[in-house]
Amino acid sequence: MLRVPYPDLYAALHKAMLVLGLQGDRAALCARLFAETTRDGVYTHGLNRFPRFAEMVRNRSIDITAEPTRTTGFGCIERWDGHRGPGNLNAYAAMQRTIKLAKENGMGAVALANTNHWMRGGSYGWLAADHGLFSFCWSNTLPNLPAWGTAVPTVGNNPLVIAIPRPQGNVVLDMAMSQFSYGTLAAYSKRNEPLPVPGGFDASGNLTTDAAAIEASQRALPIGYWKGSGLSLVLDMLAAMLSGGLAAHQLPPDPLREAGQSQIFIAIDPTRFSTGEELNHIVEEIITNLHGVRPLDPDRPLRYPGEHTLCLREENLRLGVPVEAEVWQQLNAM
Repeated sequence: MLRVPYPDLYAALHKAMLVLGLQGDRAALCARLFAETTRDGVYTHGLNRFPRFAEMVRNRSIDITAEPTRTTGFGCIERWDGHRGPGNLNAYAAMQRTIKLAKENGMGAVALANTNHWMRGGSYGWLAADHGLFSFCWSNTLPNLPAWGTAVPTVGNNPLVIAIPRPQGNVVLDMAMSQFSYGTLAAYSKRNEPLPVPGGFDASGNLTTDAAAIEASQRALPIGYWKGSGLSLVLDMLAAMLSGGLAAHQLPPDPLREAGQSQIFIAIDPTRFSTGEELNHIVEEIITNLHGVRPLDPDRPLRYPGEHTLCLREENLRLGVPVEAEVWQQLNAM
């Protein structure tokens, strides 16, 4: 593992985007979203995912020239078509539009069809929270998670993001429907390390901490067992129905051709109800209460969603961003 200064990471990604054919501000933004994701410690959806992104550009699953367009809407809700453009650019544009609608109406929503993997879903929660807005967003994925009661991948590992603005550091929950994302499983498998808790089933149907065995069986464990399975299903329904796009079972099963996803972006302006001071008082009381609870392990104090991200962001900007040597070499060889 290497540590690379953040400006160098961004510059290498920007150069790679230009090589792939992205241009101007789109190349710069796409590179920034990948770099910021890596900077914030979400390595599986940052630089480590770039080789897959590049391959999908090359096999034309991603159309680098396509930009999202509005198809219809009513009130503060709109439908957009992503035209299978770069997923992070589509999602960023959708959340920007959602923020504008929320600022104008108190609430805004964009249902985005025909798009691609948005990389780190939390990026769009952080974006809305930085504008002082509550936000909810989620995406469906190809079927890569067994519905409860089967060994067959049936539902998507659909990521869900909930963000709450806070001057001292936003609260951002960014989670998928499996106990561990497939990116995280791949990282543990590559390091040959056991998972901290069981993350899925092996080929014999036994719960295991062996990431490689879970990758082989394709039986990741849904969060909350049947509850995570059910949550995945309804998120898929909502995304496909509101956007008019594809459901998980209609998406290509090949991860390198996973195009046509459906996504939802919602933002709410809480200052329509209360002042910023009142809202901040509430969230600070909740966090103070959380931090005041005695942890089981004194070396691992309780933390709110997004707190660790802020710590990693500061550390990685100061020391350099951790990158895998092999992936860094591939990036610079483009």
